[in-house]
Amino acid sequence: MNKAASIYKAFLQLTGCCFFIVLFFTSSAVAQTRGKVEIVKDARIDTFAARRLELAKAVGADGGMINGFRVQIFTGADRKEAYNTQAKFQEQFPDVRTYVIYNDPNFKVRVGDFRTRLDAEKMQDELKKWFTGLFIIQEKINQPKPETDE
Repeated sequence: MNKAASIYKAFLQLTGCCFFIVLFFTSSAVAQTRGKVEIVKDARIDTFAARRLELAKAVGADGGMINGFRVQIFTGADRKEAYNTQAKFQEQFPDVRTYVIYNDPNFKVRVGDFRTRLDAEKMQDELKKWFTGLFIIQEKINQPKPETDE
């Protein structure tokens, strides 16, 4: 009986090995067959992609940013004071954009989007009445809104 049990175990091992060998060869044979991929898409996708490309060219790669100048009216570590300075500026000049920038450890308040240094200097001269320590900073600016005569 001991001999029959060992023959039975050997038979099970042999059939298990054969099963895995057959499974391995069939799966590798299936994996090597080449197929055909068919892409089905809506024609509007190409239209949208072309429109987006045109818009990106019109606006610019950096989102409409151009080289220009801003006037820095505040620099300091106090956040509350930076926002108070921004509010004080906006009371006097509500149509001019303001930017609060944080560069550890300082807050900076910059105003305007000027294409030329001369325009920034004019603003700086105007602001001397209300603010001290003014600097003209050259950086990427948002495109100013076109002036319209109404």
